[in-house]
Amino acid sequence: MAELAQSLPWGRDEAELVNELQAGSDSAFDYLVTHYHASVYNLVYGILSDAADAADVTQEVFLRVFRGIRGFRHSSSLKTWIYRVSVRQALNHRRWSWRHHRFQVSIDAEGEEKGPILELQDGEASPFEQFAAHEVQATVRRALAGVPPIFRSAVILRDLEGLSYEEIAEVLEVSVGTVKSRILRGRRMLKEVLDPLLRTSHPDAIGAPSPASAPSTLHPVLHSVSAMQGGQR
Repeated sequence: MAELAQSLPWGRDEAELVNELQAGSDSAFDYLVTHYHASVYNLVYGILSDAADAADVTQEVFLRVFRGIRGFRHSSSLKTWIYRVSVRQALNHRRWSWRHHRFQVSIDAEGEEKGPILELQDGEASPFEQFAAHEVQATVRRALAGVPPIFRSAVILRDLEGLSYEEIAEVLEVSVGTVKSRILRGRRMLKEVLDPLLRTSHPDAIGAPSPASAPSTLHPVLHSVSAMQGGQR
């Protein structure tokens, strides 16, 4: 992807990319999908907690981006606009699912642990580290699923996507103060679930690396929740 970005003129120039998209360039749209697909999917999956639904909504997001790009007026960055569309579509789908399936009880939770979101890059991690990383992913995923979407989306945008408070405010169309409040409340909810995991991640407890000594095996949300003890980031 990095080589492709360097070889295309719009890989380094968002305005040029938008111009090409608005002109109907297929190669520019292919580039856009390749560049943003993983981030959009992860964001949508984080809100919906269902891999199949997230895949469907991700496709709908890019369809809406394709149809709406001519109306893009540069009032925000292309990235925040795409994320805004993603959050809206995910929340709309969640509301639709609640209305149509609130009387149904799922007996198949097998797919809950199979989504590619929150995958960790372990490099040359040992088998124990790989197992520990998988357990961390599953725990964080379950914890996120229990946080109301209004707070969950803010935490995902900050701690997983790395957006600034100002960018998140643009995506969610709220004030920066509201963004900080939602992130703080979301992290507090996560902390209640993740505290036991943070405690047992100490190497003297189970032989696993601590967050400070081996960040590659722990999820970014864990670092953010752990850092709450020293103040909000």
